[in-house]
Amino acid sequence: MSEPLSWQRTASTLALSGKLDRDTLLTLWQERDTAVADITTIDVAGLERVDSAGLALLVHLSEIARAQGSAPLFSGISDKLQSLITLYNLQQIIVSAEKIA
Repeated sequence: MSEPLSWQRTASTLALSGKLDRDTLLTLWQERDTAVADITTIDVAGLERVDSAGLALLVHLSEIARAQGSAPLFSGISDKLQSLITLYNLQQIIVSAEKIA
């Protein structure tokens, strides 16, 4: 059984922690519109594991934020997550804050 996914909004940052996979993403999916409202940064440093379903949710969160007028950057991308982003050629959608700075 996967660890539950949790998230917290602080100012304009949405911080995710736990495991973001097909077994844990439902609650965030249900709250996605409000979770990303006025968000400029999505902090993924606290994520222990992300599978392809979790990656798809990150893409979707980014697109929702863009539709709301924000272009969120992602902070704390692990090497494993970066490999998954590269494998699916999503570098233009999941943009690392560290690479911009």
